[in-house]
Amino acid sequence: MEKDRSKEMIFSRVSISVAVAVAVIMFSVLPVKSWSFASNNIPLDSSVYSYLEKLAGLGLISTDVIGIKPYSKAEAARLALEAQQNLELLSGESRTFAEDILNRVCKLIPREISLRKKKPAGGPFFDYNPISSARLRYVYLDGIARSYNRDIYVRGGQSAFGFIGGKLRPDSDAGIAHQSGSEGTPLLENNQGVIYRRGQNAELSWSMEGFVTSKVSLLVEPLLLHTPKDDQLTLQKGYIKIGGGGLELEVGRDVNWFGPGYRGALTLASNARNFDMVKLSSPEPLDVGWVKEYLGDFKYAFILSRFDETGKGDTLRRPYFLAMKLSLKPKPWFEIGGNFVRQEGGPGLSADTTIADFIFGGGNTNRSNSIAGIELLFRIPWLRNSMIYGEYAGEDSAGFWPFVESYVAGIYIPCLTPSGRDDFRFEFFYGNPMLYTDFKFPAGYVYHQIPVGHSQGGGTIEFFTRYSHWFSERNNLALEYFHTERGNEGRVKVGPGGRSDPNGIFQAVERKDALRAIWNLPLFGDFDMNLMYGWERIHNFDLVSGRNRTNQLVKIDLLYRY
Repeated sequence: MEKDRSKEMIFSRVSISVAVAVAVIMFSVLPVKSWSFASNNIPLDSSVYSYLEKLAGLGLISTDVIGIKPYSKAEAARLALEAQQNLELLSGESRTFAEDILNRVCKLIPREISLRKKKPAGGPFFDYNPISSARLRYVYLDGIARSYNRDIYVRGGQSAFGFIGGKLRPDSDAGIAHQSGSEGTPLLENNQGVIYRRGQNAELSWSMEGFVTSKVSLLVEPLLLHTPKDDQLTLQKGYIKIGGGGLELEVGRDVNWFGPGYRGALTLASNARNFDMVKLSSPEPLDVGWVKEYLGDFKYAFILSRFDETGKGDTLRRPYFLAMKLSLKPKPWFEIGGNFVRQEGGPGLSADTTIADFIFGGGNTNRSNSIAGIELLFRIPWLRNSMIYGEYAGEDSAGFWPFVESYVAGIYIPCLTPSGRDDFRFEFFYGNPMLYTDFKFPAGYVYHQIPVGHSQGGGTIEFFTRYSHWFSERNNLALEYFHTERGNEGRVKVGPGGRSDPNGIFQAVERKDALRAIWNLPLFGDFDMNLMYGWERIHNFDLVSGRNRTNQLVKIDLLYRY
């Protein structure tokens, strides 16, 4: 045991030392423009993202890199000013609509707009904002969350994409694996690990900001939560950021999202609770001559964290978490990205490993669980700047081949009508039965019982559609429908405890149809209201034949500068 702890301490110190060394080297080597400045991140459910997405759809923004979120406020200011410079491309109703959106964005991030215009950035030595944004939420839930805990059958003899590389996974690897986790709150995914219970729930969160010169920013976001089960006061986010532009160091607790998907992402999304982390990233594309000339707009993110302890005895685990994302936009109409996440080491996985297994995973001696993938995004100018995007990710199930494939693919039409006030999105998700499972980490790729990636978990197929109409820049009505199927692959016979049993009953295919209506409207001043009603019907709930149920959810948000 002492030897295991010693190895863990060495790994932790080496990882932190490497992260700090890389930060020092990059701060020394990469040129940081005088107008680069530190700023805090925009919440992933903020309307700022839909504003910038709409401006890009109107053809006013071409340097946005969608695959890495959250955006910093400085990045949002850069994109808003780019749109402002291109306003002359529009006329008539679409220009009026774009101007209204731009005015709203500038009101939400006034500090960053002001500093961006100054070049070089100036400002006081110390500044603060006790309430930069706030949200008061009421949720009424009549429903029960689905459990993802189930045994699955894993096929052997698999190849990449079904035909490349021969039997990368031998026939002998066939057997039973176990999925784990929960969807959290029915009809309300990507909620940063906050779970509402059946009945009436209330939540209050607010952000407090501080700044030291233009190079250091701080954010603290407490969250007060009331549910029928208990009351909690937690720190939802809290971090310090140093740098800006193409090089920034962030230390603390924050949310992250890797991928172009709207409803979900395969490797890292806002579904689970936020991590405590060390993060090195470029909140804005690198402003380096040869990079922009030969590669285009380029952004990156490196994250080091550690999961909380799960299991006990032989199943005790507390792995380190490593994540990397690179996004490249060589042309205004094309973006490509690669991402990598890994659970590494910790209690119960202290044996020696080969160099190849340490780097690539998937071997007999590795002590990790890795998911890696690639994404592509195309914007079609002649089709009113519609976007087609896709994300592929695979597990480290056979050497370095991430071939147990899962997908997110979608199309987004930002301007169904010439005015730009109507948009439509379709998104498809396929999660392989082995997605987020691992034999070495029995709890799987989950954090506090919630999948770290896509909210619907593995062994799932989903079709998602969304239509929205903008009455004004702050008055938007959206209608959503999604159909989800779980258990089409990997079904086994289970006994009373839900574990595989050759004498039990076959798991059924769970089918869900859901509808949501979401209305965002202004109240007064900087206060908005967001209303949502969701309804879903689930057949064969939790894969039990004949067990059907209906869930409903009502959500009311009072938002201040959110």
